[in-house]
Amino acid sequence: MSKELREKPLPYQVWGTQFIDENSRRQMDNAMRLPVSVAGALMPDAHVGYGLPIGGVLATEDAVIPYAVGVDIACRMRLTVFDVSPILLNQQKGRFEKILQNHTRFGAGVEWNPRQDDEIMDDPDWDATSFFHSLKDKAHRQLGTSGSGNHFVELGALEVTTADNVLGLEQGQYLALLSHSGSRGTGYQIADYYSKLAQQLHPELKEAGRGAGGGDLSHLGWLDIDTEAGQEYWVGMNLAGRYASANHRVIHRNVAKAAGLKLIAVVENHHNFSWRETLPDGRQVYVHRKGATPAGKSVLGVIPGTMADPGYVVRGLGNPASLNSASHGAGRQMSRTEAFKKITKTLQYLREKGVTLLGGGLDEAPQAYKDINEVINAQADLVEVIARFRPRIVMMTNDPRDI
Repeated sequence: MSKELREKPLPYQVWGTQFIDENSRRQMDNAMRLPVSVAGALMPDAHVGYGLPIGGVLATEDAVIPYAVGVDIACRMRLTVFDVSPILLNQQKGRFEKILQNHTRFGAGVEWNPRQDDEIMDDPDWDATSFFHSLKDKAHRQLGTSGSGNHFVELGALEVTTADNVLGLEQGQYLALLSHSGSRGTGYQIADYYSKLAQQLHPELKEAGRGAGGGDLSHLGWLDIDTEAGQEYWVGMNLAGRYASANHRVIHRNVAKAAGLKLIAVVENHHNFSWRETLPDGRQVYVHRKGATPAGKSVLGVIPGTMADPGYVVRGLGNPASLNSASHGAGRQMSRTEAFKKITKTLQYLREKGVTLLGGGLDEAPQAYKDINEVINAQADLVEVIARFRPRIVMMTNDPRDI
């Protein structure tokens, strides 16, 4: 296969064009010039990332791109619905705040002591390579924890809006728990190791990008799937995915047990991942969804808003033009640096929405994000809304520049 970039990017469809900045489009254009790229799409929550923009969807042939997956491999959403009314949050607000504070852990490097237990620690792929094995102990110590930034655990009210609900729930309101977190240090180390290797294998991308006026494209370095490195990354990425799911499983188990709640429905989906899928023309490809949610026909997912704005449970419509994808959230409209400089008043907005925030910084303030309702409306041909989640108690990492 040629290593030469295409002169022009392959065509791709964009949702919510009015919400997407020029630099994100430029990044997507660069990705569509790769010789291994065959199809792509850009979601309405798109913003600049490393290599592929957040909200970018990219299908490649016989290759995987570690940075098109991202450094937080298999970052995901999990929603657990309980068999009680959300009125309970108002009646026992202090109790639920303490439950979140006592049964969640946030921040870079944070661990549980004593360690949490889950079947993931018996997964045989920890021994697939010496490198993966070296990650196992730290993975166990961090099991059931969440990262910093936009990771959260929220208690709130889920409103089921459709009569033919695939969740098996009647229309009405339910107390629910929503979390957003990924594969912690384990996923980061796997991503870092194989991303650097991919960049070393493709030094031509750095100069080729500059020569075409596109800047440094080295973050788009790929691994051929039939090589030892490509196979190792594929195993490691999937292991990190199962580990990320286990993190959420432990968090939800501990919170539910402490609150004495019985779950009646669960929705879970992930982003920052690559799936082996088949295009309409029959080609087998690797679909990278970096900050994008799988939205195949009837596939359920959760698209969150902000700490004070609603999130949505959605059912995929299976639109092939988007590679069966949708947005993974509202998407940033300010960088973190810009948010710290510009945003000063958020508490009043939280009060108006009835939200209690435990932790969190101005870089995660609602004003730093696009309007989730506009983003949802921009992808009406990708997903159908079946329920709405309104946060009430939000737990995030503490920041010295707290709201």
